[in-house]
Amino acid sequence: MADVTLPQLGETVTEGTITQWFKNVGDVVNADEPLFEVSTDKVDTEVPSPVSGVVTEIRASEGDTIDVGTVVAIVSDGDGAPAAASAVTPEPAPAPAPEPAPAPEPAPAPEPAPAPAPVAEPAPAPAPAPAPAPAAQQPASQNDPRLLSPVVRRLVNEHGIDSSLLTGTGPGGRITREDVLDHLDKVGSSAPVQTPAPAPAPAPAQAAAPSPAPAPAPMQSSGRETIVPLSKIRQLTGDHMVASKSTSPHAFSVVEVDFANVDRVRSAVKADFGAAEGFSLTYLPFIARALVDGLQEFPNLNASVVGTDLVVHGYIDLGIAVDLDYQGLIAPVIRGAETKRLRAIAQEIYDLADRARNRRLSPDEIQGGTFTISNNGSAGSVLTMPIINQPQVGIVSTDAIVRKPVVAKLSDGGEAIVVHPVGNLAMSWDHRAFDGAYAAGFLLRVKEILESRDWAAEL
Repeated sequence: MADVTLPQLGETVTEGTITQWFKNVGDVVNADEPLFEVSTDKVDTEVPSPVSGVVTEIRASEGDTIDVGTVVAIVSDGDGAPAAASAVTPEPAPAPAPEPAPAPEPAPAPEPAPAPAPVAEPAPAPAPAPAPAPAAQQPASQNDPRLLSPVVRRLVNEHGIDSSLLTGTGPGGRITREDVLDHLDKVGSSAPVQTPAPAPAPAPAQAAAPSPAPAPAPMQSSGRETIVPLSKIRQLTGDHMVASKSTSPHAFSVVEVDFANVDRVRSAVKADFGAAEGFSLTYLPFIARALVDGLQEFPNLNASVVGTDLVVHGYIDLGIAVDLDYQGLIAPVIRGAETKRLRAIAQEIYDLADRARNRRLSPDEIQGGTFTISNNGSAGSVLTMPIINQPQVGIVSTDAIVRKPVVAKLSDGGEAIVVHPVGNLAMSWDHRAFDGAYAAGFLLRVKEILESRDWAAEL
């Protein structure tokens, strides 16, 4: 037997909604075959079966929202004997059935049975026909038969939207977060407040006036100040960051990198690269590639603290933090980054970031990681102190790359002031794992790789 649980789909995700089961009780399932689909605040994904066998029990129905780690199904790891046993148990019940058969007395009883039959003929059934009217009076999102993910359900409730008015563009017509936001853009934030009004319709006109009051409950404004309750993602993010700061003695190191060497190659190939790959070649893949080489030379940075031990990993699973439209962060992982060159890393960064924003990452793609990059430079930051992603021991922030005067060495040994693209690489690191000299040595090596490598040969 194997318990199938709802996996951890991002460090700040605590629950998910079962949106579809691909197997029923009694069905055979293979290991790694999709068993069910789950929707969370950050991803919609299929969850595979951990073993091959027979589904003997399903404990969560489609539409149920459950906590991470909850057992949702049980799969036998054999030939499904438990399922067969359950099928045999109902058989003994028919065995005693023959005893009532010989008794003739019950025979006349069926004769009166036809008498009630005409009772069914009278058509009280048409009377319930007006029932559709009350159905129309139920605008609450809970009455929509379509499944809503936690983030969609929260948006619908916060804005008082009748979800039956929404057109779903997700798989199977499912309503996505973008569908809700598009609806709000079209109708305006005031329109949804009309939703509570139909419910008190039978009440006097005076009762309709207070009905809009519940809508602003999630957000309160006094004219000068607005109170916005922190979302669950924001609260959990804070909890994780506080826990990380409490766990790791954070230290901070920064180097300034001259990206002129990278920029020459990037500018020369970006048109052909974009045409061939379908996306732009940014600075991030160059930085990621240099970090991977630096981690191989300074392995204690590619490690995790477990209890009183430093576990140094013999592989590099590089996490890339992706912003989810200011609603939270997720860090999909490039597996085996030490085996990939620049173009392959660029392809994976683009693919993972795109699927992260569209909630299409699989559970394996957002778990684990041995080192993380936080790309704050894309938002224009100049110097950022990131917080370590536990249980890792280091995280690098790539800040904005801007053109500014620098002192450059000339071929004749002299110096000149020139304008180059320059940016900071800032790293938070765990002082339990190593000291400042080790951290500085790593950053200086990454700087050297970026400023001197033949990147044209890489491409």
